Amino acid sequence: MYSIILAASISAVVAVAIYAVVTNLVIKTSIRKRREAAVKEAEAEGEMIKKERILQAKEKFIQLKSEYDRQVNERNQKIAQSEQRAKQIEGNLQNQQRELENKLRENERLKEQMQNQLQILEHKKEEVDQMQREQNARLEQISGMSSEDAKNILIENMKAEAKTEAASYVKTQPNLDLIQLNSFGCGLDAVTTDQVNDILTRSGKIYTLLKIDEVNNLGAARIRVRSLIAAIRVREMRHYHKPIVSSAYSRVYFTKEMKKNYTILCPQMSPIHFDLIEPAVRSCGYNLEVLQNSDRTAIDTGLKYVNNDACYPSLIVVGQIMDALLSGKYDLEHTAVIMSQTGGGCRASNYIGFIRRALERAGMPQIPVISLNANGMETNPGFKITLPLLTKAMQAVVYGDLFMRVLYATRPYEAKAGSANALHEKWKAICIKSLQKHSLSMAEFNRNIRGIIHDFDELPRRDVQKPRVGIVGEILVKFSPLANNHVVELLEAEGAEAVMPDLLDFLLYCFYNSNFKADNLGGKRSTAHLCNMGISLLEYFRRTCRRELERSTHFLPPARIQDLASMAKHYVSLGNQTGEGWFLTGEMLELIHSGTTNIICTQPFGCLPNHIVGKGVIKGLRASHPEANIIAVDYDPGASEVNQLNRIKLMLSTAQKNLPERKKESRIG
Repeated sequence: MYSIILAASISAVVAVAIYAVVTNLVIKTSIRKRREAAVKEAEAEGEMIKKERILQAKEKFIQLKSEYDRQVNERNQKIAQSEQRAKQIEGNLQNQQRELENKLRENERLKEQMQNQLQILEHKKEEVDQMQREQNARLEQISGMSSEDAKNILIENMKAEAKTEAASYVKTQPNLDLIQLNSFGCGLDAVTTDQVNDILTRSGKIYTLLKIDEVNNLGAARIRVRSLIAAIRVREMRHYHKPIVSSAYSRVYFTKEMKKNYTILCPQMSPIHFDLIEPAVRSCGYNLEVLQNSDRTAIDTGLKYVNNDACYPSLIVVGQIMDALLSGKYDLEHTAVIMSQTGGGCRASNYIGFIRRALERAGMPQIPVISLNANGMETNPGFKITLPLLTKAMQAVVYGDLFMRVLYATRPYEAKAGSANALHEKWKAICIKSLQKHSLSMAEFNRNIRGIIHDFDELPRRDVQKPRVGIVGEILVKFSPLANNHVVELLEAEGAEAVMPDLLDFLLYCFYNSNFKADNLGGKRSTAHLCNMGISLLEYFRRTCRRELERSTHFLPPARIQDLASMAKHYVSLGNQTGEGWFLTGEMLELIHSGTTNIICTQPFGCLPNHIVGKGVIKGLRASHPEANIIAVDYDPGASEVNQLNRIKLMLSTAQKNLPERKKESRIG
């Protein structure tokens, strides 16, 4: 029974468990089905909601888009209207800007004109002030003259100023340009062309030069004129501003303070003379240094800084100075330059201007240039021609003339080679020592003169006769070995004796010219008297020399300037006073009359005075003196040295042929 109950219980429990399991399965299945149905329903509902929301969103989007498009269209319309208004405003602004720019350009043009006028006024004021300063500087010189003489000097100054008046006017006018015409090879134009060039280019103008000669081909001239016009038009298109710069001249003065510590450079002209002039000037407190750069480098340097039409001596002088200054040897802040200036019509009178222009081009405008002149053209507070300085300088010149005369007359005949040069060096040292003394001893000077002539006269000689060849011409080419290609050494090497007239004679010639001016050109007679006193003073310095040479055995005394003038006036007028003038003709006649019939006339290429009073009178001299054997030799940077040598050798050949005849004549005499 218990087992039955137990079995029944277990069965009941099992049944209940099975029921529970089945029921659970059924419930789970039902729940799953309901869940799945609910999920499907939810998904369906969600899909419907999604579609509904999408539709709503699309409707909202379409609505918003329509609203946006409407707003955009309205905004674009407003923008278009604004842009239209902006374009109108911009157009108006551009028109206003163009009008403003036109007004500004007009104002700038008026401003430029006003500035130009102000510059012109300032320029004129500077020029007037400079002219006033220059005239005031000359008052001492002018005050001692008559009113007529003073008037004449002022007129000459005005003429010199008028040479560049055209260029000075053109630079102030915006609608004017200038073309300068000059004659080919005209030396004076070589000076004015540089001046006109500087005046125009410094004020922004274009400088054009046309050289005119006998050739009628104007093709090159047309090309240059067309180029000038084209350049002017380009400048106008670019609105090129032309600053007006004053052409007033302002030089650097050599002050008293500079005398203490400045080195004064002097270009070399005649080694024999300048080796003595240097210590003579140094003894008076000036630190003078004579340049020794006498080589081709100086010529090449001169070609860089000097107009080639300026003549060979100008080129050499400037070349020597610039070569020295560019060498680095000198302190450019404590260096000055000295150069002689005659004031005549020769290109050589413009050495000072050439030097200053070269210094400016080389960036050395601070270097003072001292003009050594006797007519008061330029003065410097730190350099004065005092009586001691004049005395020492004249002694040095007389020493140099004497050395040149006795050395050249002895060296070709010396029995022992080199003895004449050795004697020259001995006496040069003695003379330098004498010139270095602060005292002025004419007794010692005369004693040295007598000793020099005596010793050279007694120097052993060979008993030979050689042709004597005189050397005349332009003063620098005549004396400078660099300029004349060492013509003295050449003559001696070819078996001849060189004869060189004195340097002092050129100074006498300058003084003597005042007599012709007083007689024929309205010059003041008192000026002529003063110059004649100067002649007497110079002759005083060489009176001992003249007397001892007259007593000597082998040497001839110098001629008197009055005798040279008397001989020359039959061939040329004494009014020929440019360069060497009539003096050159007189020197040739004096040489012929003293037995030196062979003559070399040295002349710079294109030197007009030399070609007139030198080469131009040769035919007349030969007609009057058939024995004369004269040649003219041109010297220039581009001259053929071979051609010069051939001409000289041809002249010497004729001289050698005439030598036996001269010997015969001397024996008959």
